[in-house]
Amino acid sequence: MDNKKLDEFNKYLNNRKVAIIGLGVSNTPLIDYMYSKKAEVTVFDERDKQSISEEVLDKINKYNFKLFTGKDCLTNLKNFDIIFRSPSCLPTRKELKTEANRGAIVTTEIEMLMKMCPCKIIGITGSDGKTTTTSLIYAILKKAGYTAYLGGNIGTPLFTKISEMKENDIVVLELSSFQLMGMDVSPNIGVITNITPNHLNIHKDYQEYIDSKKNIFKYQKENDIIVLNYDNEITRNCSKEANSKVVYFSSKEKLENGFIVDDKIIKEVEDGIRKHIIDTNEIILRGNHNYENVATALAATKSLVDIDTAVEAIKEFKPVEHRIEFIREINGVKWYNDSVSSSPTRTIAGLKSFDEEIILIAGGYDKNLDYTPIAKPILEKVKKLILLGQTSEKIFDAVKEESEKQNKKVDIYFCESLEETVDLANKKAKPGQVVLFSPASASFDMFKNFADRGNKFKNIVNKI
Repeated sequence: MDNKKLDEFNKYLNNRKVAIIGLGVSNTPLIDYMYSKKAEVTVFDERDKQSISEEVLDKINKYNFKLFTGKDCLTNLKNFDIIFRSPSCLPTRKELKTEANRGAIVTTEIEMLMKMCPCKIIGITGSDGKTTTTSLIYAILKKAGYTAYLGGNIGTPLFTKISEMKENDIVVLELSSFQLMGMDVSPNIGVITNITPNHLNIHKDYQEYIDSKKNIFKYQKENDIIVLNYDNEITRNCSKEANSKVVYFSSKEKLENGFIVDDKIIKEVEDGIRKHIIDTNEIILRGNHNYENVATALAATKSLVDIDTAVEAIKEFKPVEHRIEFIREINGVKWYNDSVSSSPTRTIAGLKSFDEEIILIAGGYDKNLDYTPIAKPILEKVKKLILLGQTSEKIFDAVKEESEKQNKKVDIYFCESLEETVDLANKKAKPGQVVLFSPASASFDMFKNFADRGNKFKNIVNKI
């Protein structure tokens, strides 16, 4: 189909000075795209040259693009027409602000996709539960027969696929605070799963993090929809700022309207009348936080898909990798990989997903988060606590303080490596217990990312 906005943008790119900052997943496809549109491209990456894939370097050379690498590479960011920043290069960087003040367009692959997209967009953000909710929404739409595109933080970069998209298709995007920051466009249907402190090692403060999340509804129109978590004070109060139609979900309140998790049943409520949608024991996913994710996905797709079709998709849906993912059972002990849990709130949700006694493996890179809230759930649920990484002392201190208050003991061990934690857990676990790898911390001190961490954990467990 004709896409005038895209055609105009493609024409605009001809001979324009374009900067691409960061050669991550989202920006790498832009290299081919910009070359095909005859743009004058300069690429920036703060890593050293050896850390960039040879395939990408070969392309940059072949297309005769300029390349600046290393920590100070952005000192060369001058006189560009349009700058595509990677999500981790925040728009508050002084080099970006200088160029923006001079008149450059500072954007991202995802923001341009949202501006040029010819079809409906569903965008999902939140501190926890984004990926599972996004994947559920995508699965529901596919079940209903839609041509759907999955992108943002997961799936593939979609900007280069805009020309294939048709009016009745749907784009589903998982959006991080880094992607939303500085954005002046919102999806047609927005979702905020929750907001709790996260990424405070990168954002200036908690308020900056919250404000970036709010961009998911800030530019919505009257007929658009924002799905909000009623149980989270920050997201509940977002309704006061929304121009669009607000739909709530809750697992704590019996709402008059919205979707609720009530007595292990997910219900739709209209004017106080409750309609039974699905029993939680029919869902493969575990834990109350996942039942909230299901309620959220139902709320987000209600205007597009009939409930029976949505329920079919939910019943078939399996946990996304690294999210309370069952690995195997060894001598009556079940092992789970929850490597995605990079904050205390996520690990707390993981702990609450089990009725069994837990051996918890936790710890990792320090994102300047408060570990006090994790102490009570650990004392309540965990028989043995195995710690590693930078945050191990913080977690230990929080648990020790709480255990002295409650006069309740939990065995705590420190390890130097993932192999050591698995070996120790295997020796200590008793039949009927669960070993849960849920770090409550980021992965960067020892691993590339949470997926790399989770895969290494699974490999070690599968070798037992």
